[in-house]
Amino acid sequence: MKRIYIRILICFSLIGFLASCEEELDLSNPTALSLEELLQTDDGFLLLANGVLDAYQKIPANEFLLTELRSDNVRANTENGNFPLIASYNVDVNNGDVATYYSNNMATIKHANTVIDNRFLAPETQQFTVGEAYFMRALCHFNLVRAYQNVPYVDKVLDVNEEEALEYPQLPEAEVYERIIDDFKTSIAFLNGVEQNRYRPTEGAAICLAAKAYLSQPNPDYVEAELLLASVVENNDFFNYDLLFVEREDAENFVFNADPLDPSIDILTDAEYHANLAILYGNVFGNEFSGGFSESEIVLDGSWSNNPGLEINDEIIFSIAYDLFSSDNYVTSDSGLDDQVQTDSESHSFAMTLQGPSNGVNIATLDFLEVMTPELQPVRFPASIQVLSYNPDVITNDTFNDKFPTDGEIGDNDWIVLRYADVLLLYAEAILAGGESTTDTRAVGAFNQVRARAGLEEVVNLTKDALLEERRVEFVYENQRLYDLIRFGEADNILQRFSDENNLFYTSERKYLPFPQREIDNLPNFYEQNPGY
Repeated sequence: MKRIYIRILICFSLIGFLASCEEELDLSNPTALSLEELLQTDDGFLLLANGVLDAYQKIPANEFLLTELRSDNVRANTENGNFPLIASYNVDVNNGDVATYYSNNMATIKHANTVIDNRFLAPETQQFTVGEAYFMRALCHFNLVRAYQNVPYVDKVLDVNEEEALEYPQLPEAEVYERIIDDFKTSIAFLNGVEQNRYRPTEGAAICLAAKAYLSQPNPDYVEAELLLASVVENNDFFNYDLLFVEREDAENFVFNADPLDPSIDILTDAEYHANLAILYGNVFGNEFSGGFSESEIVLDGSWSNNPGLEINDEIIFSIAYDLFSSDNYVTSDSGLDDQVQTDSESHSFAMTLQGPSNGVNIATLDFLEVMTPELQPVRFPASIQVLSYNPDVITNDTFNDKFPTDGEIGDNDWIVLRYADVLLLYAEAILAGGESTTDTRAVGAFNQVRARAGLEEVVNLTKDALLEERRVEFVYENQRLYDLIRFGEADNILQRFSDENNLFYTSERKYLPFPQREIDNLPNFYEQNPGY
């Protein structure tokens, strides 16, 4: 209730600053000026904060390859470069995607630390940018610790000429999480009262991600996570968060279905209602459906395309913006680290778009297609799976992703870092507290909200297995599955079985990526390689 929310603010209000964010996020060229010049301009800290967000645009570019592709959701064709090696848990320490993902996160951390190191110079109207910087520093370290496990925690801009990196050794996973949570808490204090902007870090996003970090650490703190998530779920109207959902009585009738008792009355069928919900589910990702309605088992007969006007919706808590821009002069995800400034026209990940299959990736596994069918998932299936590629009768058929229907390197689908469905299921997870099942009405109620939007029946008893399976089908292609399995303690059981059935090379040590060899080479005898590599 409201008093829970107030308690959170009292605990975390180390510093309370009110500031307003610009409605439009301008990432045109935030790092064109020198640091000294930026600090002397009226909007210098805003430009620095935009530079942090701009740098983060590179991070989702290969995250799919290192997370979703290493789960049991998707596979790669055997003839396409390094992708099959990644998918088979046979990653090399010199793998370019492994090194680039590490470097891109570290580059964004550097931009965030530039703001934090100079925070005492920030004018009162731009204090919110300091909160954003703490948030982004925490988020990038959260990416790194989940991917590589024991990583340094870099809390200042390092002078490479002074070998200051020697002061930042790999830390135990638990200590990294402590610092991540501290940074998220600090960002909560700075962002308290700041205007909502779903393209910028906010207080609500910081609260939820702090809770997710509590759940992800080696010894989860379910009590703290529950408290944080309750402050959002029980006050979602205050934060303007909600699922995109339509009640049955408000849904659209696509075709006339006469009521047997009164032929003049049009009955809304289950298929029609599921079609309504599927269109809304697609809208979550900024996708618009074009086509019609079919009484076939797939229900929707048409195609999806990105509509930027749909991308800012109540379900989005924090996302990274990518806007379509027709130009021959753009920077791609393959650009070097020396050129961090990008146009917004870069797609978040070539591998996850409609052209990803041309590289042999984002192909649904047969294992996943057993749970993602039109019958089992009448709402999420047509909005997640490219229907034209779906043919379960052919065992070698390639079935593709339809959540990101833009083409190639230049696409306009935003990358969603956090949405409200995740918060509801995390809340249920926190209340479950590592147990096998619960009938707690708060957990069951949060879980059933997501089920209802998926057109599925409510449950009265929530089990750990059901929660994990629900997350799998709700967040497919959103890079959640691998980390869900690790957080639930099921990675070894599920991925080992999946690996054995498909002749892959999974071992318990390979749930984490190798520490990039070039990082070890830069500081010989300082960093240790992860076990298993």
